[in-house]
Amino acid sequence: MRAHNRQVIADFRARGGPPEGRPLLLLTTTGARTGRPHTAPMMYVLDGDRLLVIASNAGAPRHPDWYRNLVAHPEVTVEAAEQTYAATAVVLTGAERDRLFARIVEGYPFFADHQAGIVRRIPVVALVRR
Repeated sequence: MRAHNRQVIADFRARGGPPEGRPLLLLTTTGARTGRPHTAPMMYVLDGDRLLVIASNAGAPRHPDWYRNLVAHPEVTVEAAEQTYAATAVVLTGAERDRLFARIVEGYPFFADHQAGIVRRIPVVALVRR
């Protein structure tokens, strides 16, 4: 998976963005333990002027590393739509998280499958431009 992600990141940067029609961004977080930058490709959903990312980890029982990193260090860098900018990652909770997760599932039903197969609650994170 790491080799695949490295290739996706290289292609994204060489192309100046994602392939046509794919809601893909690169999220750079600061390592929770190491303090080093880590970049991960992921899909996003637009929500007004925010981008939402979903920490499903493909339905794995634990949160993805990038999620643990941004919880420890919410100041992140986003590369999306030919723009790179600083953002603050805000983990959504309560009714807002539930409403947005339901909206996300309407467009991308596989997230419901991811949630159905695990005990943990899949986080939804808003990336707010600084």
